[in-house]
Amino acid sequence: MKIKENSRILKLSYIYNHYEEEIKEAKQTKKDVGLFLDELLEKEIEQRKENGVKKRIRYAKFPIKKYLEDFDRNLYKQEYIKEFEELDTLKFIDEKENIILIGTPGAGKTHYAIGLGIKACIEGKSVLFISVPNLIIELKEAMSRSQLTAYKRKFEKFDLVILDELGYVSFDKEGCEILFNLLSNRNDKGSIIITTNLTFDRWEEIFKDAMLTGAMVDRLAYKAHILDLSRKVSHRYEETLSWKKEKN
Repeated sequence: MKIKENSRILKLSYIYNHYEEEIKEAKQTKKDVGLFLDELLEKEIEQRKENGVKKRIRYAKFPIKKYLEDFDRNLYKQEYIKEFEELDTLKFIDEKENIILIGTPGAGKTHYAIGLGIKACIEGKSVLFISVPNLIIELKEAMSRSQLTAYKRKFEKFDLVILDELGYVSFDKEGCEILFNLLSNRNDKGSIIITTNLTFDRWEEIFKDAMLTGAMVDRLAYKAHILDLSRKVSHRYEETLSWKKEKN
């Protein structure tokens, strides 16, 4: 039989790896040929979907896997419940809307952002996760290699970009300008999620220029979903207490 060779040529990985056991089972159960082929192709399609999800999650470069199912919405303002439900549908990506998650360290901003990002990967969307300080480094490296234009084009193609930790590190003038230019070019082309520990009135501490800061806020916050997830006790502290109880 040339099934193995032909499935390799056609890149039918499930059939390539499982055709012998599938044929054996079909013979034993006297399965109809049409039904056998239908089920075999469905399994091939299902595996391709699973492989696609894994590939998108890998390319997104999440630092850790966090899921929406593990995000406790009841810890936050009750008026956000409907907002969470709406954002969980991912319609904001189709509408090219931004999300800005403001809050104290350990408030759950990154968890929620990654949860949305992983769900987007599962639903077939391209995602990039990167911390803002690392983004600045990559932009400067691209500029030094005369590859900034190519970097911008690639950045604009993602359905969703998650920028983590805006506000933890301030930038020099050059870093501020290339970041502003990058985000301005992407605006209206795809969604951005930003996590930050600073409210808008403190963004000038990062960008060091009142006019540039105002323009940045104006672009990113326009028709954006803005949520303040600040909490008195961080989730890391709560997890540490639970961990100690389990050990004792």
